[in-house]
Amino acid sequence: MSSYLISGGRKLYGHLNVQGSKNAVLPIIAASLLYEGVTVIRGCPDILDVWYMVEILTSIGCDIVWKEDELRIDASEIAFEHLSRECVGKMRSSILLLGAAIGRCRHVVLDYPGGCTIGKRPVDIHLKSLEKMGVHITEQDGVICCEAEGLTGAEIFLPYPSVGATENLMMAAVMADGVTWICNAAKEPEIVDLASFLEKMGVMIFGAGTERIGILGKCHLKHTEYRVMGDRIVAGTYLLAAAGAGGEIELSGVDVQSIRSLLHICETMGCQVRITDRGIGLKSTRRLFSVKDIHTRPFPGFPTDLQPQLMAVLAGARGESEIYEHIFENRFRTAEELGRMGADIQIKNNRAVIRGVERLSGCHVFAKDLRGGASLVIAGLMAEGDTIVENSIFVERGYQDICKDLTQLGADIKVINGK
Repeated sequence: MSSYLISGGRKLYGHLNVQGSKNAVLPIIAASLLYEGVTVIRGCPDILDVWYMVEILTSIGCDIVWKEDELRIDASEIAFEHLSRECVGKMRSSILLLGAAIGRCRHVVLDYPGGCTIGKRPVDIHLKSLEKMGVHITEQDGVICCEAEGLTGAEIFLPYPSVGATENLMMAAVMADGVTWICNAAKEPEIVDLASFLEKMGVMIFGAGTERIGILGKCHLKHTEYRVMGDRIVAGTYLLAAAGAGGEIELSGVDVQSIRSLLHICETMGCQVRITDRGIGLKSTRRLFSVKDIHTRPFPGFPTDLQPQLMAVLAGARGESEIYEHIFENRFRTAEELGRMGADIQIKNNRAVIRGVERLSGCHVFAKDLRGGASLVIAGLMAEGDTIVENSIFVERGYQDICKDLTQLGADIKVINGK
């Protein structure tokens, strides 16, 4: 098992172009199954979760060629039977295959998906919503069986603006009769990116990025070539790394509006943020200030996927900070590992109280999930001495080459192979 070895105390300087978005490309890859032909996706990040999705698509008959950042998917002939537990169990995002599979094949058997253990993340919103479009669903022994003689457009109100459920409904609606309206829909930028991809494929969609999305079904689909958006979570991770370690960096390839909530917090902490011709610049020259009442919320609120990274930075800030986690109940698991490095973090229910310390100390810590692993990398950059972050495979699920990127900015970080 590989790990990261980080020698802390170096400030970050320089420019980076941000990789393509993990959370945007995975549903777009799933949506490519709707077209009985070739789809080309550019800006595809070379990360484990994409490899897992490619493995699943290959297993059902897709012909896939991946060259540099371009993914060519030929879904002319596919056969959805029972997707293997080995493939599906590796990643939560395999649930995104439901909407496209039902739309294309009218039948799919799927094991409950795996992935990071950051909370329950139930799929009942997905299933109950698909039932309203005419899908018959049975569940037994961890297996989901979905069948539909035909899909019918419907008006569906989501009890929570789930990103995954919104994406699944958008894909299923492409093959439904009539118009489907998704109410209380997720507004995340990745939803807009999926809608843009489907529009380029020939689908008529209204309202993506708002709480009410309409999709006209049975449109004529066509060959599509599309470039995915930049990864706002990767961008936010690197901005927080510079905030915590100090220095001055500039990022390009990410939409400013997609991380506006983070930029506001960075400015509150005392960082200088500027919008440049190339993207976003951040300068951090002193010990940061604490921040009260940070709440994770659906977009445009502060994203839960940046909460652990922000916690690491606030561990070294002046005074007492508070973070409230409203999305995933196990998102505070990294606090214990940060405590090994000297952080003073108290957790009660969904609230974390972070009392900033003068310095963190390098030690041996263990990543337990994707964003928690990135948080520990940031803490290692901030700490005195050497830090070893075990289980780097978690980080590789979402970051194309975090060592290369941070080294380019002046960090001392490398991969080491364990026994």
